[in-house]
Amino acid sequence: MRTFHLLKYLKEQGHKVSLATLRTYRFVSDEEVAALEEWVEELAVFPCMPDPDQTSGKLGQVKRLATFAISGEPPSVRTSRSEKMQAWVDEKIASGQFDVITCEHCVNEAYVPEDIQKYIPTAVVNIHSSVYGTCAHQLAAGMAEKPMRDRINLPLLKRYEHRYCQKFSHLVVTTAEDQQQIAEISGKDSIHVIPNGVDLAAFAPRSQDPGGHKLVFIGAMDNLPNIDAVTYFAKDVFPLVRQKYPDATLSLVGSRPTSAVKALADLPNVVVTGRVPEMTPYLHEATVCVVPMRTGYGIKNKTLEAMAAGIPVVASDRGLEGLDVDGDATPTRALRAKTPSDYVEAIGRLFESSDLRQTLSKNGRELIEQRYTWAIAGSQYEKVLMQEAV
Repeated sequence: MRTFHLLKYLKEQGHKVSLATLRTYRFVSDEEVAALEEWVEELAVFPCMPDPDQTSGKLGQVKRLATFAISGEPPSVRTSRSEKMQAWVDEKIASGQFDVITCEHCVNEAYVPEDIQKYIPTAVVNIHSSVYGTCAHQLAAGMAEKPMRDRINLPLLKRYEHRYCQKFSHLVVTTAEDQQQIAEISGKDSIHVIPNGVDLAAFAPRSQDPGGHKLVFIGAMDNLPNIDAVTYFAKDVFPLVRQKYPDATLSLVGSRPTSAVKALADLPNVVVTGRVPEMTPYLHEATVCVVPMRTGYGIKNKTLEAMAAGIPVVASDRGLEGLDVDGDATPTRALRAKTPSDYVEAIGRLFESSDLRQTLSKNGRELIEQRYTWAIAGSQYEKVLMQEAV
């Protein structure tokens, strides 16, 4: 979403954009590819190729770790590599026709050569979140999927992140917290904070408060931080909410739910929707949106979209990262929670008070309009790209 809206803004400002990307055939239709072509000067789509080191079992794990240690390239980067896409990128760099090269997500940095600035001085990487920071946080919080593997990988990830940052003239992150972290890892000072945005038309404020006791969480349900968040909330928090409000419901709305997420639908009053045509109706029908993230760096689209739609938000510190939502000199724009009892208390306050819901709805929408539109983010991104290209 971030990548598309920044690209869309550049197109609307008259820039000519060539896009190379991999295609995951299970999730992307031919119609979606055709629609994307309207937003770029040239679109090159390449199939995802299987990782040659993707051997199963202990032997495969040892082989991947050894390859990572020797090459300095994480398995996630190797998995996404396409020789055909690399050849396309190399050809475009050699053509001399481009003023700027941008790399979305660090996983794509491998396509950009170490000496890129000899050919294209303005080379930008848009770091949606730090891989080292995410791994370190999951280990510290006891939420790592494979703790032993991640403890071994952690210094390798730090080395990797430092290395790839060196070849880019500018680094872009989404929050001040990410900026500080990437600065410490990379040793660079050309790091720009550009938050995510919201399509204000797509996430219009709801016309009326539905009241009731309906909770909603939105997000891709195959994303590990989201899986952790909904599992934690559905099992550890929601039963406590239902003790006070037996008719309370929890809707988990988002595409590609894993088996673990689907299993949550077996819990009382929990609904797992799978992919839906639009998120907005589910937000508008909810009394409160919960964002109980326990891991995952960067500003959260789901939080911005709920606030834009005028839905009161109860979220963790991680779910509110990068946002001014409370404090002595700040209007209350969301309620913060850290423990199950915090969530129950905050949700209860909102269930019981239409005035508080109205306050958060109004203040949240105003914050998005003032600071978090894609036009604002796109303008900031364009300034970074044009600093040396003019």
